[in-house]
Amino acid sequence: MLKMDIKDEVIKLTNKAKQASRKLANLSCGVKDKALVSMAEALEFQSEAILKENAKDMEAAKTSNLSPALLDRLKLNESRIKAMADGLRDVANLPDPVGEVISMWKRPNGLQVGRVQVPLGVVGIIYEARPNVTADAAGLCLKSGNAVVLRGGSEAINSNQFIVKILTEASVPLGIPEGSISFIPFTEREAVRELAKLNNYVDVIILRGGKGLIEAIGSEAKVPIIAHGEGNCHVYVDSTADLSMAEEITFNAKVQRPGVCNAIESLLVHQDIAQEFLPTMIKRLKEAKVEIRGCEKTRSIVSAGIVPATQEDWKTEYLDLILAVKVVQGLDEAIEHINTYGSSHSDAIVTSSYANARRFLQEVDSAAVYVNASTRFTDGSEFGLGAEIGISTQKLHARGPMGLVELTTTKFIILGDGQIR
Repeated sequence: MLKMDIKDEVIKLTNKAKQASRKLANLSCGVKDKALVSMAEALEFQSEAILKENAKDMEAAKTSNLSPALLDRLKLNESRIKAMADGLRDVANLPDPVGEVISMWKRPNGLQVGRVQVPLGVVGIIYEARPNVTADAAGLCLKSGNAVVLRGGSEAINSNQFIVKILTEASVPLGIPEGSISFIPFTEREAVRELAKLNNYVDVIILRGGKGLIEAIGSEAKVPIIAHGEGNCHVYVDSTADLSMAEEITFNAKVQRPGVCNAIESLLVHQDIAQEFLPTMIKRLKEAKVEIRGCEKTRSIVSAGIVPATQEDWKTEYLDLILAVKVVQGLDEAIEHINTYGSSHSDAIVTSSYANARRFLQEVDSAAVYVNASTRFTDGSEFGLGAEIGISTQKLHARGPMGLVELTTTKFIILGDGQIR
């Protein structure tokens, strides 16, 4: 399609979304919740048809030699469709943040000044290879009073378009304005560039993708960007750790689902317990087909089948069964390593020391910091936020899993009885 045609169509979609957002912002919670439940029921009712559309995407992806991690993200099945539907029901059951007065105070002149939560407006979401994001994003935006313009990756074009069709047909008859949920059907990168320039229509864009996508769009965008960035996550096993606990946490954080952003990519081990911990840990990981890339000290403890780690390994998000392992002198080196090479996503310490746990929580500069738990919990649903629209690794305006509250901003309301300045 011609560049001008793409631009015109994207403007048309976002303009319609802008008009819808003004009505959506004032809908009652009851109307929104009924629509969300109807959307969930429609997904389950149409699950067989969704799987047929997803099969088209999977077939095309396999011929395109998509990586195993991306194929896993792309694939839908009955349980994943049910999880999408359950996510919409969970959002329906959450408190509506829109209109909540979060603070109010009285000035000496009698003015009452308050802050109230309001929708952002029109939210653009650019994401890759995960059709479940389509339902999650639509549900969260609807509940928080935002219109959403979705642009999924070309790999999932059939799945995404069909899911949006289902969600729209289930919600509009119940009072949701047309244009509240829309999808950009163009696979050309030009569509993304045009969306990112439309600051007259779009209030914020949430980017869920690799570093290349974020850098390419961020450099041209006129619309504010919130980036769901890389997940170079760590587990640090302290000298005081319960080693059985450390083994279970490490294994879960790496192996349970290696292709997601909250899986760990590096394991740091205190030198005092490395000799005892690493042989058993590495044996178990290798039995699970994990490739180990170890520092010199790691390879002196377990020499067989360990790839020498390079500087590049410490800063790589593998999204695969690959783990970089480093023996460190102690907590200071572990924190320094994480803050230097990590992506500010999710990092964990396994320790029995209260002082070390407190230091790790305070000094590791990441969106989610754990003590004695797997990084795999960094997820809106696991945190009790309902579904999530992304995990922000930046500091403005949201950080970590983004749920309903993170999809609102505030405005001041001022109540007077004739005051003038």
